[in-house]
Amino acid sequence: MIKSMTGFGRGKYEKDGRNYSCEIKSVNHKYSDVSIRMPRFLSGFEDSVRKRVLKSISRGKIDVFISFENYSEMGNKIHFNTGLAKEYVKGLQELAQETGLEYKLNLMELAKLPEILKLQEEENEDLLETELMMAVDEALQNFVQMRKNEGKELIQDMQKRIQFVEKKLTEIEQYAKNMVQDYKQKLEARIKELLDTEVVDENRLAQEIVFFSDKSSIEEEVTRLKSHIHQFQDFAKGASPIGKKFDFLIQEMNREVNTIGSKANCLEITNRVIELKNEIENIREQVQNIE
Repeated sequence: MIKSMTGFGRGKYEKDGRNYSCEIKSVNHKYSDVSIRMPRFLSGFEDSVRKRVLKSISRGKIDVFISFENYSEMGNKIHFNTGLAKEYVKGLQELAQETGLEYKLNLMELAKLPEILKLQEEENEDLLETELMMAVDEALQNFVQMRKNEGKELIQDMQKRIQFVEKKLTEIEQYAKNMVQDYKQKLEARIKELLDTEVVDENRLAQEIVFFSDKSSIEEEVTRLKSHIHQFQDFAKGASPIGKKFDFLIQEMNREVNTIGSKANCLEITNRVIELKNEIENIREQVQNIE
C-alpha cells in the first residue's frame, strides 16, 4: 500500500508505576531522517528505537518524542555519603571552637550539604527496554496507519487528475489528426488570395505540407505520454517506497507535454497543453507527499 510521508502516532504503556509515552510525527523529506528526544535515563535505548522506526519507515523527516515517569520502587535508591557527612560535622565543630561561633547542625541541614545525599538510578535494562518498546510499537502502529490512510487519499486524488490528463490527451489526438488537412486548406486559400489566381502549384504545395507535417508531428510525444500514464496507473497499484519513481515519471510527462506545446501549431491543442501542464503540476505537488 502506498503511504504518505506525513503522519502522527501516539503510544503509551504503564506498568507498576512506570509510565512510558511515545509520539511520532513526520513531514516530507528527500531521504529518511530520524530525530529522537528521550530522557537521559533511557538514552541507552536510542539506537534500538531508531532501528525500530526505520523498519517501518523508509522516507521522511521523523521526530520521535519519548517521556518516562517512574513512580515505582525500581530504579530509585537514596545513597548517604556517611564518610563525607562525618567530615562535615568534624570540620564544623573545629571551626566553631576556633571562632567561638555557636555550633548548631541538625540532620536535615546536614543532608542538604553538597554530595551528602544522592539519588542513584538502578536500572533493569531488559525490563525497561521491553516496556519502552511497547509504547514505541503502539505509536508506530498508529503512525503507519495514518500514513496509509493519507496515502490512499493521495492516490485517489491523483488518479482523478491522471484521468483528466488522459481525457485531454485524447482531445489533442483528435485535433492533431485534422491539423495537417486544416493547414493544407488554409495554405491553399492563402496562396490563391495572395497570387490572385485559382491555379496552385500542387508540387510546391505538397512540399510545404510534408515540411509542416514533419515539423508539427506529435505522434511520438503522444505515444510516450500514453505510456507514462499507463506506468502511473501501475505505480498507483504498488506499495511504498515509490515516491521517487512517481516524481521521475511526472518529470517525464511534463517534458512530453512541453514538447507537444512547442510543436503543435494549433490553438485548440495549445489550450489543452496549458490545462495539462496545470494538472500535471498539481499531481507533482501531491507526489511530493508520497513515501
